Amino acid sequence: MVTGFKIRPPFFEIGPKAFLYGKNMLELAKVIDRTAAKYDVDVILTPQYTDIRLVAENTERILIFAQHMDCLTPGRGLGSVLPEAVKAAGAVGVMLNHAEKKLTLEEVEKTIRRADEIGLATIVCADTLEELTAIAKMSPNLLVAEPTELIGTGKTSGRDYIKATIEAVRTIDPDIMVLQGAGISNGQDVYDTIIHGALATGTTSGIMKAADPAAMVEEMLYSLRSAWNELHKDAPRGALSGRAWKTATA
Repeated sequence: MVTGFKIRPPFFEIGPKAFLYGKNMLELAKVIDRTAAKYDVDVILTPQYTDIRLVAENTERILIFAQHMDCLTPGRGLGSVLPEAVKAAGAVGVMLNHAEKKLTLEEVEKTIRRADEIGLATIVCADTLEELTAIAKMSPNLLVAEPTELIGTGKTSGRDYIKATIEAVRTIDPDIMVLQGAGISNGQDVYDTIIHGALATGTTSGIMKAADPAAMVEEMLYSLRSAWNELHKDAPRGALSGRAWKTATA
């Protein structure tokens, strides 16, 4: 786990995948940046590798992560994604083991270690509870609990799954926060997921395929903040960051 990385619940992840790039990606990134500041929420954005520098240099509030990187050091490796290059472009972290870019558990661990070496935070995806607990033992910064069968379906994980994944990871390392992914289509899905006890959630198609992506960003981040504030209405603004969330969700 790379030290010095800071993110507070509730947080959100937006994954453009290969839907958006270049000028259009930058325009939406600026909307996300303004909206994240408006609702005081941390947002991870994973643009195309070629857009990392463009987005990082033109936004202030959002956290830019690479969609993936390979476990190699400078030298040979044509076609590979070099960790040092990802960081030099302006990324503060990297997503690993997404369902569309699966790694073996051995590769996941080696790549987390490379990220730690150069100071990149890691958010690692897991399909099953077994995979989630195995990766938690590798000490990533963040985990994504995302059943593959729900990705892009509009069907979200329920309260029991959210509770089980958070508790499973907490018993291994209480410093690792879990994002609940898959099936988030609109603000109501975001609201329900947070109300059910999630610390974070995120989407790809919910925003990328929306008739008005900018309006959907507003709807989702508003819902994220609203649900969190309702659930923790007795806590001072900003109090539930760092270790404080563990007590609040115990």
